[in-house]
Amino acid sequence: MSSDREGQKAEFLKTRGFGDARRQPLSGDASTRSYERLHMPDGSSFIFMDQPPALESVVCPPGASPEERVALGYNAASRLAAGSVAAFVATAAYLRSQGLSAPAVPAHDVDAGLAVLEDLGDGLFATLIADGEAERPLYEAAVDVQIRLQAQRPPDVLDGGGGVAWPLLTYDTLALKIGTDTFLEWWPQFSGLPAFGAEAVAEWDALWDPVWVRGEAGASVFTHRDFHAQNLLWLPERTGAGRVGLLDFQDALRAHPAWDLTHLLQDARRDVSAELEAAMLDHFLAARRELDRDKFLADYRALAASNAARILGRVFARQVLLGRDQYRAYMPRTWRYLERNLQDPALAGLKAWFDRHVPKEARA
Repeated sequence: MSSDREGQKAEFLKTRGFGDARRQPLSGDASTRSYERLHMPDGSSFIFMDQPPALESVVCPPGASPEERVALGYNAASRLAAGSVAAFVATAAYLRSQGLSAPAVPAHDVDAGLAVLEDLGDGLFATLIADGEAERPLYEAAVDVQIRLQAQRPPDVLDGGGGVAWPLLTYDTLALKIGTDTFLEWWPQFSGLPAFGAEAVAEWDALWDPVWVRGEAGASVFTHRDFHAQNLLWLPERTGAGRVGLLDFQDALRAHPAWDLTHLLQDARRDVSAELEAAMLDHFLAARRELDRDKFLADYRALAASNAARILGRVFARQVLLGRDQYRAYMPRTWRYLERNLQDPALAGLKAWFDRHVPKEARA
């Protein structure tokens, strides 16, 4: 970290009343953000988020054409939000307005990419389950968050107060395509396969296009976008859906009701059994009786397959090639999820594509 950035952070903390805090670095993820825990003299604690704006490419401007988005880069084309502090502040405010436990934000500087957050503790679902906590009640509570979020149509713009707002863009066909297509770009480089030829790419596009179109057609609910056991905290002192603390939601979009469930129930970082997945889908559909069960489950499997391809390409293969070898360990699990989804007869063409072009020995 440059001394200039460190000085900027220290000045931000001083002027917002946190200058006396003891700063404790926290482990991060594959993003450009970093976090610290602030220990205050009175014994309270907060989380300090640092999202240097210069480390992210431009966000998606509302109303941009597909050509403009592609020209602006991956964030504008597919990720859309690019980790903006404004997005975090506005999304957190919306989630809290729904009675959910996103952290309060007592101080922020959107232009500088800095924010102080409420400290919701360390009770991550993934950690608690690994330590012996019963898995099913936690997952039921997480699904209840989805049911709460999907009870009403979200606004087009999220209002964070104090002049901070953020558009809730749609996870559309272009965004889904660009994300899924990263498999074509990164998996050959990782696995040693030759680059996929024009005929294979054309077939890929034709097979996936109906999936992406259905994803956009169903895009009607607020979607966290990274809803899984390492971004969910257990807050047993709270009630109802508020018992689930929410983190890492700054990439939120309007998307298909299945999207967050694919992250939760096909978690690339921990095993979720087919039995638990089925039980949680039943729990969700029992509350969302207006949904056509068969159509929803078909969309769920198709979008989960698309997401698995995106994760294998953009998230894992790319990260390993950049020297972050720890992501290699998650690949076999993600392949298992992908292969599970491709057992759906409606996805037989995609299964055949992978069987022809990515032999078993080239699957991590």
